[in-house]
Amino acid sequence: MSGYRFSVPEFQREYAWEKEDVEEFWSDLRRGLDDDFYFLGLIILTGTGNEMVVVDGQQRLLTLTLLAAALYHESIASDRRALADRIQATFLRFIDFASDDELPRITLAGQQDSVTLNEILEHPARDVALTSPDGTVSTNLVTAYRSITTNLADDLAPDPFKRLGVWADFLTNRLYMANFVHPDPSSAYKVFEVVNTRGKELTTADLLKSYVLSQTSVSQRQARYEQWQNIAGQFPSDNPNLFVQFIRHVVTVREGHVPPKDLYEVLASGSGATNQKISPETLMELLSNSLPLYLQMIDATNEGPANEFQLGVFSVLSRLGVISVRPLLLAIADTDNAGDGMARLLKLVVRRVVVGNLGTGNVERRFGVAAQRIARDRAWEAGLLALADLSPRREDFVNQLHRRSLNPSVLGVARQSVLQQSIVPEPNGFLHNVMPRQSDWPDFPVDVATYWASTIGNTFLAQTERRPPGTNTWDGFREGLLPLAVEGEWTDRILAVPVWNEFAVNSIGAEMARAAADVWYE
Repeated sequence: MSGYRFSVPEFQREYAWEKEDVEEFWSDLRRGLDDDFYFLGLIILTGTGNEMVVVDGQQRLLTLTLLAAALYHESIASDRRALADRIQATFLRFIDFASDDELPRITLAGQQDSVTLNEILEHPARDVALTSPDGTVSTNLVTAYRSITTNLADDLAPDPFKRLGVWADFLTNRLYMANFVHPDPSSAYKVFEVVNTRGKELTTADLLKSYVLSQTSVSQRQARYEQWQNIAGQFPSDNPNLFVQFIRHVVTVREGHVPPKDLYEVLASGSGATNQKISPETLMELLSNSLPLYLQMIDATNEGPANEFQLGVFSVLSRLGVISVRPLLLAIADTDNAGDGMARLLKLVVRRVVVGNLGTGNVERRFGVAAQRIARDRAWEAGLLALADLSPRREDFVNQLHRRSLNPSVLGVARQSVLQQSIVPEPNGFLHNVMPRQSDWPDFPVDVATYWASTIGNTFLAQTERRPPGTNTWDGFREGLLPLAVEGEWTDRILAVPVWNEFAVNSIGAEMARAAADVWYE
């Protein structure tokens, strides 16, 4: 550490370790204190000479600095001034020979972390405030500093003079880190992507942000950082994978199918269909242009460019939990007669969901290739025609919808489409089983009931989400739940059934499946 001056750039995340992480870090070091050699992992740097930018290892370097600061202040308190000076010169500060100023060995771009770290270097933990009225205190840094100081004080208690020497020797002579230094920032970040380090795992979103900002000129970096944060802020902070998924889908429209593991490589190395790197400017433009429509795909109530029919398509796909077609939707939206293209895509999806499996990697790959073709041609016809073989035959659709056990979302969409005679039905009503799965119906043997319980013939859409008491029998259902049917429900057909058994479910299910085929194969 005495050989470099480290800086953490503004596009890196702030100090993120929480108390549990710091406690684990301390415990690991404490257990290794008597070892001849302790390896703290790899840090990745970029830069030349002794001026280094931290690509990976910030959390460990900062936490090590907190430990060195605690040792420094404890050495002062124990009147070990020479030891304190050595710790400060090695780990905490360096001398600027031009001005004779003592400056922090690690500098941070974030205001909270920077101000707090300076306070920590100057004062013992008891004198560093946890919060401040102007919000310039990093709570995580102070909490970590206090935790380390408390643990260190307990360790030093039996013999402070001797134990301070043991710790200083350990940090100076027996604690090792491996350095990977690359003068090219983009290459350094590429190395980071493929290396597992000890530090708290960086999300893919963090990595992509760091790459994009590292490739942006210094004069534009702050504006790009704010632009990135604004887009990322449209997605839930507790699930950064949604934001990464958005980036991947947008890139897929340009480059063809991009597997999650290849997203960084496609951006940084140009390994997609166009064999061209995507510049930060191009990526941010693509993300900004696609964001309003994509947010409507996630939640059809969001404002954006989609019309009412397109919102209906998004709503049905959301209810079905289908995400893999979003690149296709982005591409189709930028063509003539986009509504017709989305309708054809939706029919393909629903048919496939009923009959087969939409979630295979090969199907998603073909969707990505089609999306790239549609975006290139600015027309959807040829791209969707290339997917025509994925559409099952009408008779297979009828047979599977009639007899196959399907999840409630698929059954609900299928039934709503029949009742409303639309491929974009409103989410009207709540799906119930006429015969509940756990019920013991005299006219339904258990093995037969298990087979038919989750088929479309045994379903019913009511206006109430909670099933009324006493409706778990055939008579109770007709008297208590059937009157609560949504508009258009097949109440007359159900009432005409004298006994609800395998024959009834089979008969009504077959009729409902044929009616659904009329909608989805029109």
